[in-house]
Order: sequence, then C-alpha cells, then structure tokens
Amino acid sequence: MNPLTDMTGAEIAAAVKAGKLTARGVTEAALARTENLNPLLNAFTAITSERGLAKADAVDAEIAAGRDPGPLAGVPFAVKNLFDIKGLSTLAGSKINRDLPAAGDDAALVKRMEAAGAVLTGALNMGEYAYDFTGQNAHDGASRNPHDPDHMSGGSSGGSGTATAAGMASITLGSDTNGSIRVPSSFCGLFGLKPTYGRLTRAGTFPFVSSLDHLGPIARSTADLSLSYDAMQGPDSDDPACASRSVEPIMAELAKGIGGLRFAKAGGFFERGAMPEAVEAVDRIAKAVGADATLDIPHAEAARGAAYLITMAEGASLHLDRLRIRHADYDPDVRDRLIGGAMIPGAWVAKAQKLRRAYHDAVLNLFETVDVILAPATPCRAPRIGQKTMVLNGVEMAIRPNIGIFTQPISFIGLPVVSVPVWTEGEALPIGVQLIAAPWREDIVLRVAYHLETAGVVSAPVANVQET
Repeated sequence: MNPLTDMTGAEIAAAVKAGKLTARGVTEAALARTENLNPLLNAFTAITSERGLAKADAVDAEIAAGRDPGPLAGVPFAVKNLFDIKGLSTLAGSKINRDLPAAGDDAALVKRMEAAGAVLTGALNMGEYAYDFTGQNAHDGASRNPHDPDHMSGGSSGGSGTATAAGMASITLGSDTNGSIRVPSSFCGLFGLKPTYGRLTRAGTFPFVSSLDHLGPIARSTADLSLSYDAMQGPDSDDPACASRSVEPIMAELAKGIGGLRFAKAGGFFERGAMPEAVEAVDRIAKAVGADATLDIPHAEAARGAAYLITMAEGASLHLDRLRIRHADYDPDVRDRLIGGAMIPGAWVAKAQKLRRAYHDAVLNLFETVDVILAPATPCRAPRIGQKTMVLNGVEMAIRPNIGIFTQPISFIGLPVVSVPVWTEGEALPIGVQLIAAPWREDIVLRVAYHLETAGVVSAPVANVQET
C-alpha cells in the first residue's frame, strides 16, 4: 500500500497520530513517487527532500513524546512556485526571477500548514507570472495531465493540479486570480477551493493582480480541502487585503448535509459558451442536489470583459521595469499581453471598476433567494498540450485566454467557490463544476461538496500513472 495513492490526507494524519504509519515513511513514499513520476509529468521545479524528512522526523518525535503534532500530521504538501520557500528563489514560473536571491523565510501559508503538522516536499511548476490557463511554461515546460499526459493540466497552478492528481502530494497550494485553482481542478479531476477574497493571507507570495489574487488548496477530497483551509485561516497584518475575521473552522461542519439549502443553475452566459460535457456536468450536479431553478447572473459577460481589462492593466503595472530591460526573457505570449495591458486607456480601467461595483451588488442580491449557484468550471475538458484554438458557441477562439471564461466573472468579485470533479463513463478526462456561495460562506460550498462526494456523485481518483 502506498499512502499517497490509497489514502486521503485526513486518513494519513489519523494513521500517523495513531502510530499505524510514521510521518517519515509517508514522506519517503511521497518523495520516491515524485522522483519516479516527475520526469514524465513535470509537476515539480524543486524537491525539498532534506527539509521534508527533517519535518517528518519532528512530527514523529512529537507523537513519541505524547504531544499532538496537529491535524495534518505527516501529510505531504507542495506549493506553487510563487510561494516563498526559505532557501529557494521564488520563481513565479519565470526566467527573470531565477536571478533573485533565495527567500529568507517561508510564505505565511507554508508556515501555517507546517504548524498543523504538514510536510513540505517541494515547489511546483506554473504558468509564467500566473498569466496562464493552460499549465504550459516556456522555461520549465508543460506540467502534464496525469490522466492523459498528452493533455493540459490547466493553469496557472498547473503543477499543483498535476502533483495532486498523480498522488505525489496529498494537498497542494495554488493561487487563483481569474481561475487558476479551479481550471487545473477541473482538468485534473480534483477538488479546489478558491476562498473569499481576503480570507487567506497572501504574505510571502509573488503577486499578479493584487485586487484579484486569492490563494487556496487543491486536494483529492473535501476533508483535505477543509483541514488545510482551517489550518490556513486567520488575520495577517502583512497582507493589507487579508480580512480581520477570526478563524471559522469548517471541518466539524462538513457532515451537516444540504438540508434547507437553496440551489440554482447559472444560465445565459454560462450555458451559451459551454460545450455539451460542461452543460451535462452541471445538470448532473443539479439533479443530485435537487436544483430545479435556473437564474441569470446579471452582466456576467461584461464582468468577464472588465476582469480581463483590469487583469491586463494591473498586471502590466507590476512588470513595467522588467519589461523595459528584460523583455526578451519573457514568454512571448505573456510579454505581449503585459505590453498590451500597459497601453490600455485609464478611462477604460475606471469604467471596468465601476462595472465591478455594480456587478458585485447585483450578484449579492441573488443570494437573498439562493444559497449555492452551480456553473461550469471550464467550458470543456482538457485540450491537448500545444492546442491553440477551440470552438465555443460556434466561434473559433484562442484557448489560452478563454479557458477561464466561467471562472473570471466569479473571482472578479471575490466569491467563495469549490470546484468539484465530474467523470463520465467512457471518458478518460474529467470536468469541473463550480459551487458558488455568498462572501464568507465557504462552509456552505464545502458542505455541498462533501455531500456530493459521500453520495458518490463526484470523486477524485489518483491517476493511473505507472511508476518507473
């Protein structure tokens, strides 16, 4: 038995604390699987073996001394390489950042995960500067979908999706500006949580679009999402956008069920641009929770456009100095979009921000009559690596900017979302469905995800990748 493929993180932690497994043994299994699979799947850009084993030994020592090492005792986790890891340069998927000195400290969420007993095993591949939905990287190569390595993992947290689905780590951390947790969760068949904007601190991470950036976990079970989410909550003065809310634990709430919750499917824009498999996945979830209603999210298409403008403009402002002196060291696709963002008229950005406020108010009004909105996470299953276009609603579109058409309107106003994986018999690749709630109601979407998981409607099996 390999604990990484046969057990959830919650099960590993329970077994480690009960003395049925050692944290060192689990960590050795994770590191061995990573060494074997990473040459094929390209999920990790750095493997922190020595650090991981030292932490595992510390967890085992705590248990031997009769102390509780935390709810994630011995659980292997890895982080997108925009998180600071002490002793490593924070790459953010770029060539340029390789010249930065090594981080002198860990990102806040890395510290919080380790304080809960989790064991860090490495840094993960990602789209350059998080400006990507594909999982492809011009400098480190594409992270591959473990369910079919010829297909995209999704991005920009591509390595996070790959590592989790392949059983190299029980839990991974990613970032989500416009969909970069939910897209790889959809493509790789995983549970992904994008919390409310401001819920989890971003201190110690490389930014993309500060007014849109979120951090969160990806896992193969709702319990693992919840355990890690609980461990990472709490205010942090080092991130000015982090809310001052106290910790609101979710784990004990999961089994409350969905009785009394009101559901609706998102129609209009969220149906027109979706391929049949995305519509069918939403319908399956709707049937499972008894969602008979369909509602239109007002101005969703315009909101997606406004989010696109703000992303381009704010992202470009962060990179102007680097663009001036090191433009040749960018992925050309990323560079050209950043240059385009630098040329967007200020009046357009101001108009996009006004729409953002009106859209926020209109969507929040919907939650007076509904608790959870169901929508596709991606318009299609994972395309092939290198594929440039897809046809949506009869129109041929570029893949890279349009995979996130259904995630952007949601992160634009910071709503909490869990992406759940839906599998169709006979299909090798999954697709995700977004469970969307009002701000600060992560408890609701995690409860729904747990209900669907325990009912067997959704699941996140480890990919059948053969170790060498």
